[in-house]
Amino acid sequence: MEVVVCAEPGVLVRGARARPSREPGQVLVRIRRVGMCGTDYHIFRGTQPYVDYPRVIGHELAGEVVEADDEGRFAIGTTVCIMPYISCGTCAACRKGKTNCCMRIEVLGVHRDGGLAEYLAVDARFVIDAQGLSLDQAAMVEFLSIGRHAAERAGLSAGQKVLVSGAGPIGMAVTLFAVRAGAEVTVIDGNAARATFCAQTLGARAALVLDDGVGDRLRETSGGDGFDTVFDATGSAAAIEAGFEHVAHGGNYVLVSVVPDTIRFSDPEFHRREMSLLGSRNATLADFAAVIEAIRAGEVPTTAMHTHSAPLSELPGRMAEWMTPGAGVIKAIVEI
Repeated sequence: MEVVVCAEPGVLVRGARARPSREPGQVLVRIRRVGMCGTDYHIFRGTQPYVDYPRVIGHELAGEVVEADDEGRFAIGTTVCIMPYISCGTCAACRKGKTNCCMRIEVLGVHRDGGLAEYLAVDARFVIDAQGLSLDQAAMVEFLSIGRHAAERAGLSAGQKVLVSGAGPIGMAVTLFAVRAGAEVTVIDGNAARATFCAQTLGARAALVLDDGVGDRLRETSGGDGFDTVFDATGSAAAIEAGFEHVAHGGNYVLVSVVPDTIRFSDPEFHRREMSLLGSRNATLADFAAVIEAIRAGEVPTTAMHTHSAPLSELPGRMAEWMTPGAGVIKAIVEI
């Protein structure tokens, strides 16, 4: 079967491998679509701290069932998406139902080979029926689920003022589900086109571009009281530290992005505001199910968010281009 391997930072190589054999309890999936995300771009750059090279990347996966133990649940040809967070099921986190932060988690495309391949054998627990969705839509479920999970972590309610810092695909997903919860969402990003997209397409009340005067405009937007919840989806330690200033008294700060840095903030100010600091990691089966239902109901503008496509054979020549700000990529999907 054809695969694309990230041999080392900056190098994607087309190759061939044997088709995987399915073990009992697994589903063999013919991969048809793979969404590219920030993690893939970090691996390509060499800035992802958990990956070993060479690695078959790709974890936003959609395809069709080829073989399964239980063909009543997974008929041959069923459209599926794959939860890429392979949890152990037995650790303390898994026993609490927090499989998204399993103590022994392995993520497809990071800790083990992912989906830039024609076939993938996956434990049936992580294969999700996506009938009613197009293959492109099914490949978008994973990153949308991360946004939904973050919104659920915050416990949002109608009328709350929310700030989303960072308007990449994850920030957009957070925006979408915060708006669905009834929140009044302000989005800030250094890319004017992305910020504007959040307002025009995803329902954000305000879209601000990062510049020298943005702090004053954020205070104006929040009425001087700060935001009930601030989400960081920037991947920037400096941006995370700056975000503490905009959390209201009694508010939440949800860190969706992960950075390999030490984050510093004022402890007296943190306590004065009785702020809640939350991490949001990956997503759960419940998040995947909720996102699939929202897409089926036509409540997610997947067509507008899917901006770029290429066949697997062209990916080595497209990857660097997609990563440039001028390319205008929101979500790029590889066709296999």
